Amino acid sequence: MRLGIISDIHCNIEALDTALARMGPVDELLCAGDAVYQFRFSNEVVARLRERGARFILGNHEEILLSAAGVRARESPKVDRELLAWTSAHPNTLRTTLNGKTLFMFHATPWAPYRDYLYPSSADLQKLAQLEADFVIYGHTHYQLERRIGDALVINPGSAGEPRDPHNGFQLSYAVLDTIDESVTFDNFPDPTRVVARHSGVSPPPGASDAR
Repeated sequence: MRLGIISDIHCNIEALDTALARMGPVDELLCAGDAVYQFRFSNEVVARLRERGARFILGNHEEILLSAAGVRARESPKVDRELLAWTSAHPNTLRTTLNGKTLFMFHATPWAPYRDYLYPSSADLQKLAQLEADFVIYGHTHYQLERRIGDALVINPGSAGEPRDPHNGFQLSYAVLDTIDESVTFDNFPDPTRVVARHSGVSPPPGASDAR
């Protein structure tokens, strides 16, 4: 099977559509959370995930949006109620079997779903060997990672919406996993919303940068 893996879209529909176009046909699309921003829902992003039949889990931004703190954002007349209900029906972890292999997906960590960060240098990555899975997928850091930890192939696709990883030149990215030979391919691409800003003919104010 060919699995397309995305995470941390953060309402960036242009980037999501770019990632989906670049990855081509996949047997399954997996999204490891943070499709939205904490106080901003995206009908477009959520509709696209639903349209593609994505296996989607909640991240820390969905947690905030769906909590008491996010009630004002949820009640905006711009929010599609059906898409909001579709979002809220999803879990914060996913364990499934694909072609006889076990896949476990979470957003930040399996022991603190929305809190800790597992960067490539984090010692706590070794704890993932305890998950009894062939493939472990997560997001949250916006940093790419592919590493064999115990029996598990651990993958973080980076961010398909908000670049933060200096190791790929602060580009957006996604990953494709072949479950047969267990190969992982990362694809890096510039944020299309920033490209538009650079070529719009409008000069940025003094001291402005691309940082969000």
